[in-house]
Amino acid sequence: MAKPDSSRIFIPLLAGASLRDRVVASVGALVGISLAGLICAAMFPVTMPWIIAPIGASAVLLFAVPASPLAQPWSIVGGNVISGLFGVVVAQAIGEPAFAAALAVSTAILVMSLARCLHPPGGAVALSAVLGWQSFSGHVVDFLVPVLLNSLILVAIGMLFHRFSGHSYPHRARPVDGKAVPQEPVGLLMDDIDGALADLGETFDISREDLALLLARAEAHAAERVANALLAMAGDKLAAEKTKKRKREKIGS
Repeated sequence: MAKPDSSRIFIPLLAGASLRDRVVASVGALVGISLAGLICAAMFPVTMPWIIAPIGASAVLLFAVPASPLAQPWSIVGGNVISGLFGVVVAQAIGEPAFAAALAVSTAILVMSLARCLHPPGGAVALSAVLGWQSFSGHVVDFLVPVLLNSLILVAIGMLFHRFSGHSYPHRARPVDGKAVPQEPVGLLMDDIDGALADLGETFDISREDLALLLARAEAHAAERVANALLAMAGDKLAAEKTKKRKREKIGS
């Protein structure tokens, strides 16, 4: 196994990330948060918050890692809204703030997972419901409506923005243009990938389909590298044989 390169300690850890992608993500967040805030501020009464803090974290996922399963439309909208609802329920039922906060976040994780919309900022939405309960306990709508509309507007902006960013959103695993690969990696089947994931016992922020496509592309590059190496070896061997033949011809003459 390769040792970590200490000289790359300040290089982003996201595989495939580039400076261009980070600049695009920054511009996307600027556009997304600005428009979501302006639209909601124009729609909401002054008593209602125009944007919620966890939307900032949603924007990071949506614009910086749009291929992540955690950043897909249902993950953002469903995760934030479901977490907000359960956060409100827990805040109403539990009087002790510390226990209510812990229960709200843990419940949000469970329910989001069951609803297939796991979204990390959803935990912050559930926590916000508990921490801000005293300020909006009499008008819960003032909390839930911004959560819903902020999420919907941000996703809509993200879908439009990524039409020009070079990324697919909502994300679908797709082969590289002009570089077709088999439906499954040549030496691997999807069952092999599932087995490897089960062996590791970890959850990775990548879909099975993207992982299979990545492995297929890696196998294609490996096959090309091996073929080029074999071709170079054959060329060297042929050149060596020609050299020996010329030497024998000189000796014979």
